[in-house]
Amino acid sequence: MTTSQQPHELVRVLARTDVLALAFGAMIGWGWIVLTGTAILNAGSVGAILAFLIGGVAMALIGLTYAELAAAMPKVGGEHVYSYRALGHFASFLCTWSIVLGYVSVVSFEAVALPTVVEQLVPGYDVGHLWTVAGWDVKATWVAVGVGGSLAMMAINYVGITTAALLQKVVTALILVVGVMFITGSLFTGHTTNMTPLFNIDDSLLGGIMSVLVMVPFLFVGFDVIPQAAEEINLPFRDIGKVLITSVLLAVAWYSLIILGTSLMLDHGALSGSSLSVPDAMTAVFNSGWGGNLMVLAGIAGIITSWNAFYIGGSRAIYALAHAGMLPAFLGRLHPRHRTPTNAILLIGALSTIAPFLGRPALVWLVDAGGLGIVIAYLMVALSFLVLRRREPSMPRPFRAGRGQWVGGVAVALALGMVCLYLPGSPSALTGVEWLIFGLWMLAGLAMYGFALARYGRDYSDRVMHAELQQEHADR
Repeated sequence: MTTSQQPHELVRVLARTDVLALAFGAMIGWGWIVLTGTAILNAGSVGAILAFLIGGVAMALIGLTYAELAAAMPKVGGEHVYSYRALGHFASFLCTWSIVLGYVSVVSFEAVALPTVVEQLVPGYDVGHLWTVAGWDVKATWVAVGVGGSLAMMAINYVGITTAALLQKVVTALILVVGVMFITGSLFTGHTTNMTPLFNIDDSLLGGIMSVLVMVPFLFVGFDVIPQAAEEINLPFRDIGKVLITSVLLAVAWYSLIILGTSLMLDHGALSGSSLSVPDAMTAVFNSGWGGNLMVLAGIAGIITSWNAFYIGGSRAIYALAHAGMLPAFLGRLHPRHRTPTNAILLIGALSTIAPFLGRPALVWLVDAGGLGIVIAYLMVALSFLVLRRREPSMPRPFRAGRGQWVGGVAVALALGMVCLYLPGSPSALTGVEWLIFGLWMLAGLAMYGFALARYGRDYSDRVMHAELQQEHADR
């Protein structure tokens, strides 16, 4: 089998700033541009900040389980290794294939988000009617922008992790510069009277805050990209966990400050009439349209950072499954020169390039179907954390979460609660189309999993995983 001839060929080239930009950039994609106004209207200005702080604590607790496991087992694929060691062969496949759905959904989401954002800078550019999807007219030029962006990101990731990491740092720095301009400007020119109501109690205080908490899993997904690229990170193992937690805390601060700045600049009436509240607030800060356009460009930069990070995470997760004989071997091949899992990258590129042809309705479908995959993986990682704490208490843990049983138990409960948000009976339950996407993805994965087991055998997978874990101990 081809993959058995290529162990440990990924190259450790990612420095601390590369890793931090990778995770933080993944978490601050396009959502903060689109959803900030909705969050403030639903929960009130202080209520929205409180919701993100509560959600941030929840994600930090789940992140602690990731941080400990990533430092203890710094192998490519992240969840793939932890769940195998704790829960077994099939659980490892299910966990990793679920997170891959989340990553592919985000990559596809960005291919749809890009042409949507371009409309803000070039109104009316979408021409050439193709067809109608769910009541939305799909235009040729609109599709061309999404497809072009998808192919460009695929090419960047194909030629190497170093190029992708450099892009991530540069674009994340641009977002931070614009964000600092906005936040400092709003603090000097904004008015606290615009922040009323502080809490939205039209229905109920708890209901308003809960409506914002539902957004948190999707907006904060991204710290889990760090474990996927663990074999390409050139840091002491303990520091991998520290950087992961730091990225979560930075994202909490970012979202909270963006909400504060927007609520200082736009009153309730202005927020209600705004389609993109943060660019409108930036326009108000500088009293000029260029400010809003600059913020839209920062949003495009957020699309790029998220797009790039999930290409990295998704391709490494697919590579890990194929390398272990849980997917067909061709998906586990590395490029001889670039040292990237090129076939996995091409697969993600092909899937994401389809998304723009479905038009804007695909945004919601992809977010919801992919979100379920993400929280299933979170649940299985938290379970793995608890199992390994009990079963292997003496396992070397360079980064060790304090009060481990409490952290693990709460993380399991939080992740299980997130899973329930997507199930029938919940206000945010998946629709028929979204269940179809999720179901087809899982069926396709199970078919490839069955083929791989029949072709290579369960013993092959176990030997590869055992060798990976043995190598991890040797690396120490």
